[in-house]
Order: sequence, then structure tokens, then C-alpha cells
Amino acid sequence: MLRIAVPNKGSLAETATEMLNEAGYTGRRDPKDLHVIDPVNDVEFFYLRPKDIATYVGSGALDVGITGRDLLLDARMPGAREVEQLGFGGSTFRFAGRPGVYADIEDLEGLRVATAYPGLVDGFLDTHGVAVDLVPLDGAVESAVQLGVADAVADVVSTGTTLRQAGLEIFGPVILESEAVLIAGPTEAPGAETLLRRLRGVMVARRYVLIDYDLPANLVDEAVALAPGIESPTISPLRDPEWVAVRVMSPRKDVNRVMDSLYAIGARAILVTAIHNARL
Repeated sequence: MLRIAVPNKGSLAETATEMLNEAGYTGRRDPKDLHVIDPVNDVEFFYLRPKDIATYVGSGALDVGITGRDLLLDARMPGAREVEQLGFGGSTFRFAGRPGVYADIEDLEGLRVATAYPGLVDGFLDTHGVAVDLVPLDGAVESAVQLGVADAVADVVSTGTTLRQAGLEIFGPVILESEAVLIAGPTEAPGAETLLRRLRGVMVARRYVLIDYDLPANLVDEAVALAPGIESPTISPLRDPEWVAVRVMSPRKDVNRVMDSLYAIGARAILVTAIHNARL
């Protein structure tokens, strides 16, 4: 039975659960449940703190898990490895300090740096040959400088508004671009490949739609240039020999622009259909 670690709370939990449901798995119905068995799919779900998932998976106690790349690297578990990006939970990690004080990370040498991700930050600074005194905090890192606990911070940055409100400015290189990832342990577990295939199908369904349209046959090359699809469009004859029917997968975010472009060259009866799941 495949043992899957899932975030029990936090920013990753809801979307991770939704993806697994869309992939055909039956997880918990009560948010208080920490262990659920899905006998139909031969899997067990363990709902854990996101920070602990890499430890459980890396040690081999669980087979696979969904967590953030930041949390995976922060755990520094040799047995845990990233298998697939899952396309949600994006975040960026940066250094910040008082305005005009720091130009680059070399200026941090020997100083105190507060962070909720000491393993991640320590590994990054090690690769750049910079030694600092790390101050581990569990939250509200941006207050550390103002309160005199640290000289600078390393934290998640979205717009930078929170850091600016704390009187800090961003400096130095990006520490990490993070997102939710599927991770696996040191050994390949039965059922892990099926899980990966299903999650990839969910991601395709979320990113793409099907476009069907009718088109004069002599315009096929022009239409295919506008909407080439993942591999190649399907082109079928119509009763009128001068027209064809075309079906193609197109990125969801571009669908209105693609429809406008197809209509402009002569396509008609343009229909868009959602994809609920896929295997490519």
C-alpha cells in the first residue's frame, strides 16, 4: 500500500487535497483525521505538518509526499528527493536589511541573520562562502531587525510590502524560487508511478482546454500556426469537401486570444471544452 504524506494545514493543504481528489483518490472528509486509507486505490494518507513531511519521506517511514521545495531543502534529508513540480504554492526567498546598509550577501559575513528556514539559508550561504550567525524564528521574521534580534533577515517575499513596512529593503540574489512539489523517499514504492501519472494528468487538465472549430481546408496551415497544440491538431473531413473540423489542445490562459485569432482568419463554430483529466 502506497503511503502518502499530505500537508494537514497551511497554504499548501487545500490545493494538495484538491489535486489528489481530482486524481481519483479518496482522502479525509474530516479535517481532524490524520490517517485515512483509500482501499480502492491501495493508498494510505498521512496528514502531517508541512515542515515534517520531508523528514518522514526521507527517512523511508512514508513513500511519497507533497510539500514545498523550500521545506524539502530546509529539512536537509539526504533520502528525500524532488520528483515533480506541481504548479501551485509559488514563493520567492530573499535577504532584506536596513536600507542602504547591505549591497550583497558578502556584507553579511559574521552578522546575525534571522529566518524561519535555517537549513535552506545555511545551505545557500555555504555555497557562496559566507558565514553568518543564524537566528531561527518560527514567524514574524521581518520584526527581528527592529527588535534587535538580527542584523538582517531571509524570508518569503511576495510584493515586498511587509518588509518595507518593517523598514527593510531587499538585497542580494534570490535564495530560492519555491513551489509545491511531489517528493519521494530513497526507494521506489509500488503505486508511486501511478500517482505521478495521475497528478500530471490533473496539471494538464488545469492548464489546457480543448478547442474545436470548423475551417476552410486551405487555411489549415495558417490555423495550425496559431494553435499548434501539444503534439498536433486532429483534422477531420466535413460533408462539405472544402471545409474541415479541427480539434486542438490550447493553454487555458491564452484561449480567448487564440479564439479571436482563429475567427479572424476564417474559423467558425469555435467551441471550448474543459479537460477534466488527461493521460499524455
